[in-house]
Amino acid sequence: MLRTPGNALASIFYGLALAGAAVSPPPTQTQPKGHSGPHDATVHHSFADTEDWSKTFDDPQRDAWQKPAEVVRALGLKAGMVAADLGAGTGYFSRYLSTAVFPGGMVLAIDVEPSMVQHLGERASREKLSNLVPVLALPDDPFLPKGRVDRVLIVDTYHHIDSRLEYFSRMRQAMSSGGKVAIVDFQKRPLPVGPPPEHKLDPGFVVQEMEQAGWKLTEEKDFLPYQYFLIFEPMRR
Repeated sequence: MLRTPGNALASIFYGLALAGAAVSPPPTQTQPKGHSGPHDATVHHSFADTEDWSKTFDDPQRDAWQKPAEVVRALGLKAGMVAADLGAGTGYFSRYLSTAVFPGGMVLAIDVEPSMVQHLGERASREKLSNLVPVLALPDDPFLPKGRVDRVLIVDTYHHIDSRLEYFSRMRQAMSSGGKVAIVDFQKRPLPVGPPPEHKLDPGFVVQEMEQAGWKLTEEKDFLPYQYFLIFEPMRR
C-alpha cells in the first residue's frame, strides 16, 4: 500500500485519488477498435497486464530515444508545483516528475486501468516517492483539481483518448495561472518503436484539435528522434 502523504497538500490529493478509485470505470476494451470519428481514439488497448507492459514501458533501452530526463527538464517544473502524468502507465515518467517538483510539490499519476494504478502505488512505496499520488480516472474524466495543476504531461496517450475536444476543453479549468499541457507522441510514419502508423496522429492534426479545444501552441521541442513534443497554454477567453 502507498503510504498516506504527510503534508496538507498531499492529503488533499490523496483524498482525490481515493475518490477516483471509488468510481468503477467501464470495462476495458480487450480488442483494438478503430476510431469512429476525427476526435476519437485511433485505438483502444487493454493495459491490464502490468507485468507484460512493464517490459515495454520500463525497458532500459527506451531511455536512449525517450530521453525522459530531458523531457521533464523542458517542462520548466519547480519545487512546489503540481504536475499530472496523464496516462502514467507503470510510472516511467512519474518518478522524474516526482524529483522535479520536490520538495513541496505533488505528482498525480493518472490512469484508467485499475491494475496500473495499483502498480503505481506499489512503485511509489517501493521507490519512496512520497509526493506521488496514483489516481484512478475515468476515460472521460482525469479527476484533475480545479485551478491547481501547473503541468500536464501526456506521453503516447493522446491518441488513446475519445472525444478529445470536450476532454481538453474541460481540462482548461484545472490549470493554474501559467499552467501548461505537454503532448509527446509518435510521428505518423514507420518507426522502429511505437504503434503502427494507422494508430498515430499527425502533429498538425493535434495542434488543430487543441486549438479547437481552446489551447494555443507555445513551444515545440525537436530533440526526440521518433516523437513530436508540443507544449500548449489555455487561450484567453
